[in-house]
Amino acid sequence: MAERLRPDDLEGYIGQEQLVGPDGIIRKMIDTCRVNSFILWGPPGVGKTTLARIVAAKTEVPFYTLSAVTSGVKDVREILDRCAADVKSIFSKGRPILFIDEIHRFNKSQQDSLLGAVEKGIVTLIGATTENPSFEVIRPLLSRAQVYTLRPLDAEALDRLLQRALEKDEILSKREFDIRSKKALFRFAGGDARKLLNIIDLIEQSVPEGETVVIDDKQVIDSLQENPAAYDRNGEMHYDIISAFIKSMRGSDPDGAVYWLARMVEGGEDPLFIARRMLILASEDVGLANPNAVLLANATFDAVSKIGWPESRIILSECAIYLANSPKSNSAYMAINNAQSVVRETGDFPVPLHLRNAPTKLMADLGYSAGYKYAHDYKDNYALQQYLPDGLGQTAFWQPGNNPAETKMAARLDSLRRNAAGNSGPDIAREASDSSKTSNNQP
Repeated sequence: MAERLRPDDLEGYIGQEQLVGPDGIIRKMIDTCRVNSFILWGPPGVGKTTLARIVAAKTEVPFYTLSAVTSGVKDVREILDRCAADVKSIFSKGRPILFIDEIHRFNKSQQDSLLGAVEKGIVTLIGATTENPSFEVIRPLLSRAQVYTLRPLDAEALDRLLQRALEKDEILSKREFDIRSKKALFRFAGGDARKLLNIIDLIEQSVPEGETVVIDDKQVIDSLQENPAAYDRNGEMHYDIISAFIKSMRGSDPDGAVYWLARMVEGGEDPLFIARRMLILASEDVGLANPNAVLLANATFDAVSKIGWPESRIILSECAIYLANSPKSNSAYMAINNAQSVVRETGDFPVPLHLRNAPTKLMADLGYSAGYKYAHDYKDNYALQQYLPDGLGQTAFWQPGNNPAETKMAARLDSLRRNAAGNSGPDIAREASDSSKTSNNQP
C-alpha cells in the first residue's frame, strides 16, 4: 500500500514542512531546477525515498538508484560511467541524480568512489540514511553534500495520511471503515508512514469482505500483538535515550529517569549496559556527596548480571531512583581531570626523595625516604609534609563540592592541617585554587 500511495509531487507529500513548505530549501531547489548534492537523514518511513524521487521527476533529469545493502564499488562505478555519458549527451537536461538508499551501509572505499564524480559535477548525489551522517558518512563526502534532517510524522500528518489512504487507495476506498479511536494506531505507527499504512492494511485484511472495518485501540493492539516501542539498540536512538536517562538522574529527576529506563526496558536493551552506565554516573555525578551510591550501583550491576528480564527491571528502577534522589557532586571527576591536565602540561616531575622507599643502603645514602613522616606516629594520624613534586608546591586539584558530605570532609582536612601547623602559627593549609596554580612553597 505504501508504494501505491507514494506521491509524485510535493502537493501530495505529507510532512517535512521545514524542507518542502513555501520557504523550504528543497522546494526552492525544485522550483529553480538547481539541485545540489544532499543527504536526507531521518527515521524509517518519513519520506526520504519519496522526496528524492519527486526531486528527480520535477527536474526531469536522469535518475539512478542504488541500495547500499546490495551494491558494491563495481555497481557504483558502472552507474557513474552511465552518468558521465548522460552529461555529455546533447539531449542532457542537467546532471543525473544518483540516489543511494541507506548510504550509511557503504564502507569507506565505496563512499570514496563517489567523491570524484560529485566533485566534477558528473552526478548529483542524494543519499538517504537512518543513521547519524556525522558518524557513518566520510568527512570528504559530507563536505560535498548538505545534510537535511527529516522528522517523524506528527499526529496531524499521520491523520492526513490515514484519510488519504481511506479515500485514494484502490483497495481501502472500496471498504467501509468505522474509526472510533486513533490513539493506539498513531502510537504504534511511531511517526512512521509506512508502518501506519501496514497496520491499516493488516486490519483490513483480517475483516471479511462486506463487513465494516472497525478501528479502535483494542483492535489495533489485538491485531499487532507486538511491542510498540521504537528502539534501535545499534542506532542513534540508543544513544539519545541513554543520554536522556543519564541527564535525568544527574538532574535529580526520578520520574524522567524511570521513564527513559522504561523505554530501554521495552526496547529490549541489554540490562548490563544500563547498570554499567549507572555505575559510571554514581562516581562521576553523585561522587563524594554520597559515596554509598557507588556501592549500590555496583551491587545493582552484580545483581543484574545474575538476574535477567523482567525481574532485573525492578533492581534497575530502584538504583535509578536512588541515584536521581542522591545529592550530586562531580568534584572527584573534576579532580582527576585537573590533575591529568597538569600532568600533560608539566611533564614528569621527580618524586620527592622523602616519599621514595629506600630498600637498599645505597638508596638510603642518597637520601631516599629521609625525613619522611609516618602519619600514624602523629596526633590524629596526620603529618604535615609535602606530597606533591617540588614544581607543583601547594596546587589544589580537589575542590570540595557544595554538599554536606564534602563540606564535612573539607572542614576535617582544614582542621588537621591547622592543628599540625600549630594554632598560633601561619596558616599553611593548601588553598583552594585553579588546577593550574603552582607554587614552590613547601610545608
